[in-house]
Amino acid sequence: MTCRCPAGNMMRLSSKNAVIRGERGAQFCGYLNDCRQCVHQPLCMRKPPGKQVGRQVFFIYKNTKDFDHMQAMKDKIDSPEGRRQYSKRLGCVEPVFGNITVNKQMNRFTLRGQEKVNAQWAMFSMLHNMEKLRNCII
Repeated sequence: MTCRCPAGNMMRLSSKNAVIRGERGAQFCGYLNDCRQCVHQPLCMRKPPGKQVGRQVFFIYKNTKDFDHMQAMKDKIDSPEGRRQYSKRLGCVEPVFGNITVNKQMNRFTLRGQEKVNAQWAMFSMLHNMEKLRNCII
């Protein structure tokens, strides 16, 4: 996504998913040095540029209320880049969780509190790694 100000200067994308007054859209900001010296300043800015940013523009996305996150994720995964990354995930991450939760039946934490749960997860992971080492030796 790119944007240019009325003087033709590039503006930087400050947020792809900004929410302003309940509307989702893309927000662009002009570079302060460009706005301070611009001849179009009285026409495109309500106030002189501040200390940090120049002109700001917000473009509202159409149909944000009907946006289907499930379909967007399916499209992302079905793209060539998504396929490549998802295939890595299936080979690296999923078997570990499957082994810990299904094969070893450690699918619940029996302790309460973040520290204790982290320690219990570390033990689950250690057990998984010890089993992998044992299988390499045998």
